[in-house]
Amino acid sequence: MANLTNLHQRPEFTSKDTGAPTHAANQPPQMEAGAHHADADTSATDAARKSKRKYMFMGLAAAIAASGAGVYAYDALIGSHHVSTDNAYVGADIAQVTPLIGGPVKEVLVQDTHAVNAGDVLVRLDDTDAKLTLASAQARLASAQADVEKAMIDLRRREALAASGAVSGDELTSARNSLDVANASVRIALAARDQAQVDLDRTVIRAPVTGIVSRRQVQVGQRVQPGANLMVITPVQEVYVDANFKETQLARVVPGQTVKLVSDLYGEEVEYRGKVVGFSGGTGAAFAIVPAQNATGNWIKVVQRLPVRIALDPEQLKEHPLRVGLSMNVDIEVSK
Repeated sequence: MANLTNLHQRPEFTSKDTGAPTHAANQPPQMEAGAHHADADTSATDAARKSKRKYMFMGLAAAIAASGAGVYAYDALIGSHHVSTDNAYVGADIAQVTPLIGGPVKEVLVQDTHAVNAGDVLVRLDDTDAKLTLASAQARLASAQADVEKAMIDLRRREALAASGAVSGDELTSARNSLDVANASVRIALAARDQAQVDLDRTVIRAPVTGIVSRRQVQVGQRVQPGANLMVITPVQEVYVDANFKETQLARVVPGQTVKLVSDLYGEEVEYRGKVVGFSGGTGAAFAIVPAQNATGNWIKVVQRLPVRIALDPEQLKEHPLRVGLSMNVDIEVSK
């Protein structure tokens, strides 16, 4: 009985977490030591993680600070001295080829993509009518010149007889007037002859500038009218670039500044040199076919772009020719 009593009177311990009774006798010393070691390892791991996380956040903050400092330094030392855009395109003063007289087309000597020099023959019109007109004008001129000679002889005869009184003053005046009329007729006939010669020369249509033939629309046998568009010639050695900068970029841009340009055609390997020539008289929106109506209730402000004309180096264009409409990347140095 005593043993049973002692057994029932053995002290009990209550777990803090579960409230379940725990017998001290059920916890061997080895298990208690292992638990202490596990708690120590867990605490060390948590401390290491926190330290590592701390260093990671410090590194991230340093990287962000360094990036911000780099951006500020670039903007202060380089970016603020340049303005750039990729909204830029090659342009040229294209020459239209149009006939000055009408007539059937006899011959077309060029095709699209042909290179021509100023003065080269492009188209020949039928010159039959022009030759006949010239011959007729030359005949009228010869007749007028004969009338002048006749009037001059008649005037000299009357002037010789006027001293003896055989010819009256009225007859002498009439002879002089006849000579004046004959001279005027000669001048008219001469102008007609020159006009006929010009019309004959205009049956041969020549290139007005040196460049590349494009948009040829004329065919042999076609009857063309004065002013009809036959083709265009692009002067590829005189092209320029129109760069459409935002209005907020143009405060420090002035004519004469140095420009660096890169074409999408050749890539970064070819860098063109240029100079700012001037600014357009208005923005692209102002000169649009349907201009924006800003005096409306649903107005939204949009940053406008102003074309800036840039001249290119002719020597570079000979080595690396460009064509109208090609895309360019433009960088203007505004520090100078």
